[in-house]
Amino acid sequence: MKIFKITLLSLALMFLGLSALHSKEMDKMEMHKDGSQTMHSDEMMKDQTMAKKPMYSVPSDAELRQQLTPLQYEVTQNEGTERAFDNTYWNNHEAGIYVDVVSGEPLFSSIDKYESGTGWPSFTKPLVPENIVNKEDRSLFSVRTEVRSKHADSHLGHVFGDGPEPTGLRYCMNSASLRFIPLADLEKEGYGEYMSLFK
Repeated sequence: MKIFKITLLSLALMFLGLSALHSKEMDKMEMHKDGSQTMHSDEMMKDQTMAKKPMYSVPSDAELRQQLTPLQYEVTQNEGTERAFDNTYWNNHEAGIYVDVVSGEPLFSSIDKYESGTGWPSFTKPLVPENIVNKEDRSLFSVRTEVRSKHADSHLGHVFGDGPEPTGLRYCMNSASLRFIPLADLEKEGYGEYMSLFK
């Protein structure tokens, strides 16, 4: 009899828990007169955001040494600097975006690229500000602002306050830290969400 009461109590508690869970899920749904249901837009947006949120993987140091060129490794991992006017993207005028060579996180757009005369690819602003981290750099006997990628923590370059309008900033980047994805390849490379920027 005692076992029966405990079992009955357990079933009752389980039923109440399931009912509460069902009620919570139903709160997210909108009931229509015809009996159909629609999830609220904020929940849909949340689900879509979670589904679209890219995952940036960072290879191990051993993998990086295999995947990157010696220059790319030196710049991204050891805060190196490539030579001015002797790098891949300083004079690139093609439409597209620039992503972290290590992780693939989107960093800059050709829309914000401009001729700075420095010999390095320069931008007025990041494509995705959340993917950029600024750090104080006291090397070379001066105080500068280093720019790193958030997810891979790659050294990208430096940002200066001598850029053109509208930001007045010059993001002076190393080509070796970047991978350029042309507009025509954005969709197949998984960056289709940025195609609308070029319309």
